Amino acid sequence: SLLRGKITRRQIMSKGTTIKEALAKWSEKNEGQDPKEAKEIKLYLQLPPIDKLDATLSTLVNCEVLSLSSNCIEKITYLNGLKNLRILSLGRNSIKNLTGLEAVADTLEELWLSYNIVEKLKGITVLSKLKVLYMSNNNVKEWGEFQKLAELPLLENLNFVGNPLEEKHSSEGDWREQALKRLPKLRKLDGVPVVRQEEEG
Repeated sequence: SLLRGKITRRQIMSKGTTIKEALAKWSEKNEGQDPKEAKEIKLYLQLPPIDKLDATLSTLVNCEVLSLSSNCIEKITYLNGLKNLRILSLGRNSIKNLTGLEAVADTLEELWLSYNIVEKLKGITVLSKLKVLYMSNNNVKEWGEFQKLAELPLLENLNFVGNPLEEKHSSEGDWREQALKRLPKLRKLDGVPVVRQEEEG
């Protein structure tokens, strides 16, 4: 039974597509282009899905737009070589927390994280260049967590629909008012432009 346990564990460990395999497939699809030279790389919806990020990502030194959506990724790791990354798409994964973003803190402008299971926003405040955050359908419940977004100096476009916090206050009728009070610099909330009093006249 010990042997059987080992085999099963090995099978479990090898069932996801690795970043290396996904990049090889990407290269094939893109006429043999070297991923190291590409500005945009799409690794979404891999079959079998990518279940973890690995050090191969650090070779993507020219990548500005990286899509890893619709996989089974649980943790944000190994972003430290992505010196030019501006847009990171991680929607439809199994991400629980936002540690690991400090590696792209100086360049990241857009973070797409909808349809994950994020409850706490610790780790997001390092993103000093972030302008766009798509975070719909996650698990944020507390204003205390939402308030951390106020520390992002350039944030102007936020989608927060489908988080327990938004659902509760939308049903009570004060979501936009409460959210915009905490994030006065937003220009767009949940896909709808923000019109402020002084702009109306």
